[in-house]
Amino acid sequence: MKQIVVLGSTGSIGKQTLEVVRSFPGEFEVVGLSAWTNKELLLAQAWEFHPKYVFCQDWDLEREIPAGCQIAPSVEHVVIESDAEFVMQGMVGNAGLLPTISALRSGKQLGLANKEPIVMAGRLLVDEANRSNGALIPVDSEPSAISQCLRGENGEHEIRRLIITASGGPFRKIPLEQLDSVTPQQALNHPTWSMGPKITVDCATLMNKAFEVIEARWLFGVGWDQIHVLVHPQSTIHSMVEFNDGSVKAQLGPTDMRLPIQHALFYPRRVSNPCFPQFDLTLANSLSFEQLDEARYPCFVMGVEAGKLGGTYPTVLTAADETAVGLFLQGRIKFTDIRSLVAAALDDHTSTAEPGLEEILMIDAWARGNVVEKVSSLS
Repeated sequence: MKQIVVLGSTGSIGKQTLEVVRSFPGEFEVVGLSAWTNKELLLAQAWEFHPKYVFCQDWDLEREIPAGCQIAPSVEHVVIESDAEFVMQGMVGNAGLLPTISALRSGKQLGLANKEPIVMAGRLLVDEANRSNGALIPVDSEPSAISQCLRGENGEHEIRRLIITASGGPFRKIPLEQLDSVTPQQALNHPTWSMGPKITVDCATLMNKAFEVIEARWLFGVGWDQIHVLVHPQSTIHSMVEFNDGSVKAQLGPTDMRLPIQHALFYPRRVSNPCFPQFDLTLANSLSFEQLDEARYPCFVMGVEAGKLGGTYPTVLTAADETAVGLFLQGRIKFTDIRSLVAAALDDHTSTAEPGLEEILMIDAWARGNVVEKVSSLS
């Protein structure tokens, strides 16, 4: 029985991970759960799965949890002390960095559904995985698709390019002058996927796709000029790999995050799950592709450029974006202000070429403060 920890167990990825676990009684033992503030759902999960450790911010009511379950002092404690083989990283934003590093340092398999840690500290994560024999297994649909396409191939020297697909989000066709007035509710209306609010807004700006480009650079070791993004509104092909002989492999499937989650949980095995929808090619009447319109998605352009600059620019990128998206969801700024605030933080920053963990955390805090200060000065 595979022992697993689910970080962010009350969020979208966490709930779907536990749904997969329920489909396979006897295959998995949930030994750790963490959430931020959703105490009620976490408590229900604890009584269902009886983990060794749970963590919830500001939660000290030990009498409510099952016998044999302990309230951990931190998320990292859950990761390290639970003796899990596999950690599903489903936390939102930059909060996932320290638990991710803890899992890799412990030599565990890490299902990476949370992009920000590898964007802000890719070199550190790859070094930790190599040093401790940990494993980074992509869970997000696009890098999971690329990883699956590369199985059985002979290495990065045979890759001509990685082709990451993007739905284009909910504002792919609206006039550019209307972007100033779009609401959080409109931004959260993703055309093909059901996800948490932060990543859904990132999909609307296409910042999420910039994160995936940076993530692919670290996960697959290819050059920046070998990573391409195409808009594919149907989201049927999750990503592709073109090889140096001209062949292209694509991974297709329903828009259901449980598929890449299950792939990561069982990796390298593949198993049948009757609870999943079956993919019917006859219903895929058209597969269309478009060049990405950079004028429509300035966050994408800015994000990729920050990734190429490297150093601590990607740390500023993720922290400023997370803060700005939060302000947009609160109704405090306009949709188009997200790009402006992130760009201003990047402009204000002087990068360090090869930062350590402590410096990354300091710059993360600085970037958040930079965005809040600018918004407060306008209020």
